[in-house]
Amino acid sequence: MPVPHTEEQQNIVPKNILSIEHITKQFSGVKVLDDISADIREGEIMGLIGENGAGKSTLIKIISGIYQPSAGRLLLDGKPVSVPDYITAKSLGIAIVPQEFNLINTLTVYENIFLGNEIRKKSGLLDKAAMREAASKQLEKLKMPVAVDHLVSRLSVAEKQMVEISKALMLNARFLIMDEPTTTLTGREVATLFSLMGDLKKQNVTIIFVSHKLTEIKTICDRVIVLRDGKLISVDEIADVDEKDIARKMIGRNFQQVYPEKILREGAREVFEVRDISVPNLLRNISFTLREGEILGFAGLVGSGRTELAEAVMGLRPVSGGRVFLQGKEAQIKKPADAVRHGLGYLSEDRQGRGIVQHFTLPQNITLISLGRYLRGIFINGQAETIKTREYVEMFRIAAASIFMQLRYLSGGNQQKVYLSRWVDTNPSILILDEPTRGIDVSAKQEIYEFIHRLASRGISCVVISSELEEVIGLCSRVYVMKEGTIAGCVEGDHINEEEIMFYATGIKGGQL
Repeated sequence: MPVPHTEEQQNIVPKNILSIEHITKQFSGVKVLDDISADIREGEIMGLIGENGAGKSTLIKIISGIYQPSAGRLLLDGKPVSVPDYITAKSLGIAIVPQEFNLINTLTVYENIFLGNEIRKKSGLLDKAAMREAASKQLEKLKMPVAVDHLVSRLSVAEKQMVEISKALMLNARFLIMDEPTTTLTGREVATLFSLMGDLKKQNVTIIFVSHKLTEIKTICDRVIVLRDGKLISVDEIADVDEKDIARKMIGRNFQQVYPEKILREGAREVFEVRDISVPNLLRNISFTLREGEILGFAGLVGSGRTELAEAVMGLRPVSGGRVFLQGKEAQIKKPADAVRHGLGYLSEDRQGRGIVQHFTLPQNITLISLGRYLRGIFINGQAETIKTREYVEMFRIAAASIFMQLRYLSGGNQQKVYLSRWVDTNPSILILDEPTRGIDVSAKQEIYEFIHRLASRGISCVVISSELEEVIGLCSRVYVMKEGTIAGCVEGDHINEEEIMFYATGIKGGQL
């Protein structure tokens, strides 16, 4: 029988492991953090939330030694501490699971997990067997069946996320920063991660958990820090606020996430058809149709083949069979340039690997595919590029101190908007959006939803691939559900609901069980 806490024990407040005192950070004279102060307790899970550009990433990069503050200081265990680089942060027991993967594709899973912290034999040689065994055990804890000898380049986005988490946990950190760790995970994988976070908390490991998903903040966190426009809005006990309170603090006004009214296209002509497309070991005889101005959804569990299907359609993966028809005529799409020429656009889920170029400016990123339209002979018409870029900045409300700054200085959500601008600049008739709101806050999500709706209203056909069921349910007029590389079913009208989609995705319906 549990022993009741005494009144004295109940009133004990855990000690502060980290104090943030008057932290300010400027880039090119622009304040991205303005006088931030907060205390983080030992063994708690502290939520960190705010819109894109609120300063979350900058704050955690200062804590982990990636950036240096322009003013203010950090105290660790009550003592002022300097964190000049990430190596020092690791030595202090601070580790970070980054939002954008910091993995080397040409190395194996276990080599990435131990990169910079290799296990060596007495002779000084690498103990590869010990590293393989330790990496396998760590991935088993995460219930992620990834072969440790596989190259990282062969992994899915969700698997890469688990490698990043394993890499941080292997450091035995006492202070762990998790930046949007659940964006690519299924519900089951999120539950596993939250269970692991609970175990770490019992071991007095302190966790800063960054997420745009308010339900996750409410589920796993003890307290939550809210930032807005680089300023501290509040630090709240999670029991004292609900999701609407947090959203209101984030954006400074009442907010209710509403999807635009659905565009129904039952009588619209079919503009795109895929017949029996197959990719060896990934896709089997996939067929679907797309109507003019339709928002068509693709749902399914991680590994069901949704992204692989988009890549096959765009010529990014060689197919072993199948045909593609545009406007009723067969189209030969062997490479991405063929797809673009036929009016297809593809917003990849892998923004860093296949999307933006971090060291390019906004105009350079936006016109990367459509550059031919901006050429005057052999020269680029910089004025035309600039004018068009400013139009997209206004259209998507991209927050940037200057359009000529490198994209690496923008928040993840603003990088996503630049990436979307690039594809819109190709004037596509069909736009495939793979996880279009991954890593984007609730307010920016609504802006993206409204923009997809406007594209469809102009007759542009949109395919939305999303792991968030709420997203495909709220946006799409029809939803294809995939399971293990096949189409398990298609739902529309009142049948577009979470239960029916999950029945198909898990094989309860569609003859897959």
